[in-house]
Amino acid sequence: LTDPAPATTFAHLDATTVLPRAIAELGIYPAVDPLDSTSRIMDPNIIGAEHYNVARGVQKILQDYKSLQDIIAILGMDELSEEDKLTVARARKIQRFLSQPFQVAEVFTGHAGKLVPLEETIKGFSQILRGEYDHLPEVAFYMVGPIEEVVAKAETLAKNA
Repeated sequence: LTDPAPATTFAHLDATTVLPRAIAELGIYPAVDPLDSTSRIMDPNIIGAEHYNVARGVQKILQDYKSLQDIIAILGMDELSEEDKLTVARARKIQRFLSQPFQVAEVFTGHAGKLVPLEETIKGFSQILRGEYDHLPEVAFYMVGPIEEVVAKAETLAKNA
């Protein structure tokens, strides 16, 4: 946010949630931008070291992906190093895993609503960051609950392919 009026107002808030159109255009709901959204409780002394480290790891990989998008747009994925290709693949999986099937939106999305405990969410993102699911297609991460559903969805997709 670069406009001084909202930026000044937001400085007094405990948390801000940024809902950019670009994320909604990807079909990812809720369309929350984890790079621009903020919270004062994002502190290891408040949320715990594991939660903090995983959240910062997610933000780092998403920021790295954002930095690579211009290169991808100009030169394409083939010109990236293997490390950068892996960063892009994990970031895209993280983006899709950030999608949430809401119960109130079932009629619109066709996906049953899910409620995932915080510990399960942290575990899932931690495993994605470690590369434990690099072999799974990114579509398997979209509109699912816990990480185990990603694995099950990937198996179903493989059987139907």
